[in-house]
Amino acid sequence: MKNFFRKYYTDLFLGTRLFIAIGVCVTLFLFSFFIPILGDLPYFVFAVLMALVIVDLLLLYRTERGVFLRREIPERLSNGDDNELKIYLENFYSFPVSIGIIDEIPFQFQKRDLWFTTNLASREQKSISYLLRPTKRGEYDFGLTRLYVQSPLKLLSRRFNVAGDKIVPVYPSFLKMRQYELMAVSNRLTDIGIKKMRRVGHSMEFDQVKNYVPGDDYRTINWKATARKGDLMVNSYTDEKAQHVYCVIDKSRAMKMPFEGLSLLDYAINASLILSSVALIKEDKAGLITIAEKTGSIVPADRRPMQLNKIMDVLYKEKTRYLEADMEALYISIRATLKQRSLVVFFTNFESMSALERQLPFLKRIAKFHLLLVVFFENTTLKSLSEKPAENVEGIYIKTIAEKFAFEKKLMVKELAKHGILSMLTPPQNLTVNVVNRYLAIKARQQI
Repeated sequence: MKNFFRKYYTDLFLGTRLFIAIGVCVTLFLFSFFIPILGDLPYFVFAVLMALVIVDLLLLYRTERGVFLRREIPERLSNGDDNELKIYLENFYSFPVSIGIIDEIPFQFQKRDLWFTTNLASREQKSISYLLRPTKRGEYDFGLTRLYVQSPLKLLSRRFNVAGDKIVPVYPSFLKMRQYELMAVSNRLTDIGIKKMRRVGHSMEFDQVKNYVPGDDYRTINWKATARKGDLMVNSYTDEKAQHVYCVIDKSRAMKMPFEGLSLLDYAINASLILSSVALIKEDKAGLITIAEKTGSIVPADRRPMQLNKIMDVLYKEKTRYLEADMEALYISIRATLKQRSLVVFFTNFESMSALERQLPFLKRIAKFHLLLVVFFENTTLKSLSEKPAENVEGIYIKTIAEKFAFEKKLMVKELAKHGILSMLTPPQNLTVNVVNRYLAIKARQQI
């Protein structure tokens, strides 16, 4: 018995029912001093309670491995997405049990109330699913899973500590990337907000003669084939392929601003990964450049099967820097890396016209050699303040300042357009859809 308690006392806990029963016993003992008729009833109740405790103890500990638990975690988590995790349970006891589970998830989630309860019949199996949404890339350390088991008496609880220590990396949003890939392959991108772009003309690379379907250009009708077959036939032309698409990500302090748990850098990284994936599906070549106070990582454009993994591995490690971006270094890197005219999508952020003016000379130089699309972010907080009616003098001041900043953002778009630079002002939550739409529009118009 001494060895038993030395081994198991730290995993034995008193249940709520036992505390209630002890309270009843104490009350009976107190009343027995004033009500002699109770006699030996308190002793009898206490003896029954102790017998039930011993029975409960034997029920819980007679089996070395009463309940089996396995936590199922993906090999990597997707940043900014809901990732599904599962806890698999199996009851080896010969009686039904009540179970409480504490899962020690990484501290980055800042959740200390992850508690699950369930009931299992004898030999029953069950799976519990829950979702976690990481908001930072990096390594996440999962700890133990603690399992509290009660027999039908529910006087005691036995704890099982399941060693589930595991370090899981959090990568850029690959779950959304897969969703976009499937939509692009099945031509269902419109289901997630991607617009179907009408092609302006077509490339001269003939592909095949096919049956007409609604939406095909009437100008491509092949009248000879139509006469031979008796059905309306059209000529099909392939898109221009092997165009270079580079995502350039600004890692400077301008991208540190948070929005719904993610930084602007994380939004840009997720959008870059998805845009690269869609470009590869469209048989273009995808590349990547990162920039801060100096040039960061460079992945030359390619369309080999492993290209997306290369881009993902680079984006996984990127972090925000606290200095301003060196645009001269970016221009030198682009001139050295990009050997042909390419689409350069530059993810950055401007909070004032003066910030844009500092970078504008280098943007103009890049736009001379490549099709440059500057993507920067709309401040949704300022926009909501500018649209909110003012209720007092302070509200008028706040509304005026918010409108000034919102108007300045629109001026930046006009300033870039004046110099022949494409631009896009977008809320962070719509970044991916808007960028993919713009890429498809550029490709449809054959602007590269």
